[in-house]
Amino acid sequence: MRDMVVASPSSHETGLVTRRSAIACGAAAVFGAAVASRSQASSGAWQNSAQPVAPRSGETITGPLSGRPVFIPNVNGPPMPTISPTGPLYNGKPTPLFDVAQLTAGHPDACNHRRRFGLLTPATNTTMESELWNILVRNRDNGLDGVGLHTSPVLTPKPDMSSPEAIEQFRQHFLGGVANAVNSALLASPQYFIMGMSLEHIITGIQPIRETATQIEKLSDLSWATWHDAAKAGLDRYRAKRIGLIAPFERTGIESASKMFRDLGFDVVATFGFACGHTQHIAHIPNEAKERAVLELLATKDNRLDAIVQCGTNMSMVSIAEALEPKIGIPILCINATLLWYALRESGITARANHAGRLLREF
Repeated sequence: MRDMVVASPSSHETGLVTRRSAIACGAAAVFGAAVASRSQASSGAWQNSAQPVAPRSGETITGPLSGRPVFIPNVNGPPMPTISPTGPLYNGKPTPLFDVAQLTAGHPDACNHRRRFGLLTPATNTTMESELWNILVRNRDNGLDGVGLHTSPVLTPKPDMSSPEAIEQFRQHFLGGVANAVNSALLASPQYFIMGMSLEHIITGIQPIRETATQIEKLSDLSWATWHDAAKAGLDRYRAKRIGLIAPFERTGIESASKMFRDLGFDVVATFGFACGHTQHIAHIPNEAKERAVLELLATKDNRLDAIVQCGTNMSMVSIAEALEPKIGIPILCINATLLWYALRESGITARANHAGRLLREF
């Protein structure tokens, strides 16, 4: 959700921050109502197939980063694949060539046999899936073969932040869009979810963010990689305290993101926002501008940063981190790579990756 950038007139900026803060605590309640409404609605065929109606077989592990239980469902149990009663057909007629019992005994997904991630991104996002697939494909020989993504877009209206009522209406539409995206993703039977958006851009404060994320997690029996958890885990690995933020956001979005990191215990020393006025256009911010912001404004001697953190899943940054980390001597935690790192580690995959920044290579 961090990619939903709102260009607000300067005379209203303070008011917008106040309004966002005032309604942030109601986000969990709103989402709870959306979940309740969804469960009470008449069940169509797609809802029945998407939402588990009974406990599933699988393995529960302890997430090494969160310390929380992580359920990994068994998606390969027999009958997998299911075969129609006719059995395999040759020229339209049954053939005895294949033993149906053996064929349905339980076989893995040919392309995603190690882990199948459900990825939720805003429908305007053209960057995150590409960056994640690039990391996975380039590291197939390093232990990430068989790890795949099933992406489900989140449909949301254009944000209207002109009044508390408008913000509340937008929030309800957004949370309903998340519920629909989860339903769609569940049709592919993922084993773990990655939330390819953050809530700090429209919700101010870590507690309301966590409450809303908890409600989202109730939509399935799977665990989630969320930005606030992944960023903290990554920064803690480097024992970082003094951080700089770079994001596509305008002023109120940067202020809200800064508050989230301060609430998490970090000292936000410097921030830079591109103030992009259209969410889809974030992907078009030129790389040379990102490099200049890092080198000339954030990673300076005066700032004495322990790490730089990049927000905004539609702003490609992995290649920038790869190029600049050796020069500036501190890690750059790119949101997309950091979320993938968290999802891999929490779901039991320890393989390290190249071409994705220091975090995936070192931890």
